[in-house]
Amino acid sequence: MDTSNILLALLLSLLAGLTTSIGCLIVYAIKQPLPNFLSLTLGFSCGIMLYISFLELLPQGISIAGENLALLSFFLGIALIAIIDFAIPAYKNPHEFREASDMRKGKEPILLRTSILLAIGISIHNFPEGLATLFATLSNVQLGIGIAFAVALHNIPEGISVSVPIYYATKSRKKSLFYSSLSGLTEPIGALIGLGILLPIITEQLLACTFAFVAGIMVYISLDELLPLAHKYGKEHTTITGIVLGMLIISLSIVIF
Repeated sequence: MDTSNILLALLLSLLAGLTTSIGCLIVYAIKQPLPNFLSLTLGFSCGIMLYISFLELLPQGISIAGENLALLSFFLGIALIAIIDFAIPAYKNPHEFREASDMRKGKEPILLRTSILLAIGISIHNFPEGLATLFATLSNVQLGIGIAFAVALHNIPEGISVSVPIYYATKSRKKSLFYSSLSGLTEPIGALIGLGILLPIITEQLLACTFAFVAGIMVYISLDELLPLAHKYGKEHTTITGIVLGMLIISLSIVIF
């Protein structure tokens, strides 16, 4: 593990987290998200995450830590993110995206309270992604860039899901931008905590287990959140096109660089 890339890892996690702000800016620009654009983007992110998880992170974990430990770590990663996901009621879940027109119909106090819960939910979901970006970058810069890119892409619709209800509840663009940006900052915070607590004690075997653990988190996010949303907001062919393009581009980037 090359610790000389610490600053790059922190920068990547920060940039990936701040892309939630792009979702907010999209709301300002087009007023209502374009379903096919969301579907293609979510599918693209899903393809990158699945490719990295099954063909990069999990194999690395198995080769170093052994199949038993790596698979245990993989399913523990799935269990952790599932517990976090189930702890958030479906109607408050940050990945239960609502159309802008639906947001206008809600009562403002209820809408604002739900909006804040959305931001909190997204913050919780984003925390382990900061860990993933940190340790992947320290092990392999290209792999870290790939994970950060995938995370950044799916943070855009998350930013939309936070900013739309806050905007219609408060009529304030500044508040919607503030909360959507704040929800993304838990990613670099996750990276900083990983840097301060885990990095000093990490060994090669523990790092391998961490890779498998992160792979489990990313697979769950891809299959439980990104893929269903991609199908919801676009046609099936749009989704699969995004998935294949994501896998193709990340594989080419790994081979070339």
